[in-house]
Amino acid sequence: MTTAPLRLGTRGSALALTQSQMVADELTAATGRAVELVRIVTPGDTSSAPVAQLGVGVFVSALRDALLDGRIDFAVHSYKDLPTGAHPSLHIAAVPRREDPRDALVARDGRTLADLPPGAVIGTGAVRRIAQLRALGLELQVTPIRGNVDTRIARVLGPEADLDAVVLARAGVARLGRAVEITDTLDPMLMLPAPAQGALAVECRADDTDLVETLAALDHAPTRAAVVAERALLATLEAGCAAPVAAYARLVRGGHAGSTPGDGRGEEMIHLRGAVISPDGVRAIRLSRTGTPAGAAEIGKALAADLLDAGADTLMGSTE
Repeated sequence: MTTAPLRLGTRGSALALTQSQMVADELTAATGRAVELVRIVTPGDTSSAPVAQLGVGVFVSALRDALLDGRIDFAVHSYKDLPTGAHPSLHIAAVPRREDPRDALVARDGRTLADLPPGAVIGTGAVRRIAQLRALGLELQVTPIRGNVDTRIARVLGPEADLDAVVLARAGVARLGRAVEITDTLDPMLMLPAPAQGALAVECRADDTDLVETLAALDHAPTRAAVVAERALLATLEAGCAAPVAAYARLVRGGHAGSTPGDGRGEEMIHLRGAVISPDGVRAIRLSRTGTPAGAAEIGKALAADLLDAGADTLMGSTE
């Protein structure tokens, strides 16, 4: 008996289609199941409003509706687009291996961030990036922009370019095969990424147990642990802080700064860095914690509590 192809719901942007096809190919290679892409239009695709104004989940809701009404079998999301609260009827069945989560600069004349002259106009769509760029004190003019990866890069390198540089997620540029145009990959010490940046979430209906088991073939445990830590930090802060939030977790060997004797030297540990920055970039609180992958969520929650104790909830609206 021929098994019908699995229907994978995706947004219609070039990046979404590329990411979804990548997941489809990996699933077919791992399980032998055929997969077909089903394009779903989301409100975020038809609006020109800033993402911060549209709200978290604007790119996700239409895909989830298609899952719940049976038009598709599973969906691929950029994990950072997902609301932090769990959906009662849906399940993240797999978190594939993460692409490089750092931010990247595409600038005229091959310039790095340090090479940009005072007054250079730099565009980005994220309040987190805007705040951190301002915090660097480089006398750059930062302007909010919208659009897909190709549109943003065209504003620097296209025939009608009007910006000196743009900052965007390296993962998306690389997945589209345009990494050669990146002029600077930004050190997380300068520009801490968004929680779950560079990671994908493969989601299906929670009661579709056979598909949950099938999709698990794509799960990359180290990536899942890192993302769980970052998103637990974000979820905890969302209740008490509306300022830009950044987080980056990576797995290291025990004995890293922050670990203590007897806590598993030589074992794999999660090192989580988190930051909350005032929108104007004047004030920032940056802290870190280390723990075991099994305690990823607890590490995120504890670091969020540390940040709030240090005054993170006072940073929103800072203008001094």
